[in-house]
Amino acid sequence: MGISRRQFFGWMGAAVGSQMAFSTQAKAAANIHFTGYPGSFGVLHDISRCIGCRKCEAACNQVNELSKPETPFDDLTVLSKTRRPHADTYTVVNQFKPNDKSSPVFVKTQCNHCMEPACVSACFVKALIKSETGAVVYDASLCVGCRYCMVACPFNIPAYEYDKPLTPEITKCNLCQPRIQKGLRPGCVDACPQEALTFGNRNELIKIARQRIEKHPDRYVNHIYGENEMGGCNWLYISNAPFTDIDMREDLGITPAPAMTSGALAAVPVVVSLWVVFINGLRAISRRKEQIANEDKNQAVSAAVETEQARFKHEINQLKEKAKSEKEAAVAREVKKALEAAAQQLSENAAAQTPAPPETSGAPQPEKQENK
Repeated sequence: MGISRRQFFGWMGAAVGSQMAFSTQAKAAANIHFTGYPGSFGVLHDISRCIGCRKCEAACNQVNELSKPETPFDDLTVLSKTRRPHADTYTVVNQFKPNDKSSPVFVKTQCNHCMEPACVSACFVKALIKSETGAVVYDASLCVGCRYCMVACPFNIPAYEYDKPLTPEITKCNLCQPRIQKGLRPGCVDACPQEALTFGNRNELIKIARQRIEKHPDRYVNHIYGENEMGGCNWLYISNAPFTDIDMREDLGITPAPAMTSGALAAVPVVVSLWVVFINGLRAISRRKEQIANEDKNQAVSAAVETEQARFKHEINQLKEKAKSEKEAAVAREVKKALEAAAQQLSENAAAQTPAPPETSGAPQPEKQENK
């Protein structure tokens, strides 16, 4: 059943009315900013200790049961290219060669689990939430595939499963939330052989980072990356190279993302609802067109099948008639041959039974004397 223009615009009007009714409330809610959980966990990545072994990548792949990469994890040639997380890879290690360093610097990249995440503020269906553990986690059952989170993230982390058109999901590091809830450390932390990754309470990690910087001021840059960036992150970094030299943004400021997007996000429910109605209308129209096209196609196919069946039946009948005629002709030939053979046989038999004439010689025969 199709939809009419009247129905379509009726849906649009209903969406506008219902959404405008609470747009003021949405704007007010968007101005309330979450400041994080005080007892949340995090990870401190000491870049100076990382050796680029990619064991964290392998552990992440195993823990999250992801597809195996084409290049094995013990192949370090991939470090020569700058990579980012994607649908089947939640974390990557990249190699950098700052001008003032004689040896390369390795940096692990994954979701930074912001205290006030831009992706969470952009998600109007709450498919992404900030957990009490500190992890930013994703609920695929709520996601509508708008990908606003990908646009909002200043670190370019969320990825989309473009190769799954029917059931695509947003993918990213979840800080091994299931393991944390069981009292375990994230898989990458357990796998690191150099203790370049330290898991613990975020406040304690900041203390550890400051102690290392103060103890070795000649080794580290005097900055804890993630302590205040974008309102702070649960994933923290200290480095022996300037952060700008290792492809880490220092232009983000300390203002949380929701504070900068509250006005725009207040309008998202209205715009998205209208968009959903519009898309649903287009889908209904498209389905009707497809239905009509399928009906025409089925009729054409049925007609073609009937024509082909009639042609095939006619050819079969012709073949049957031909076979019948050939069979009758063959029988007639065989009968004729049999009759000819029988006649020949009778002629031969008759010739064999006819007596031969008496033999005569040239010598005179004695005359028969008559009795007197």
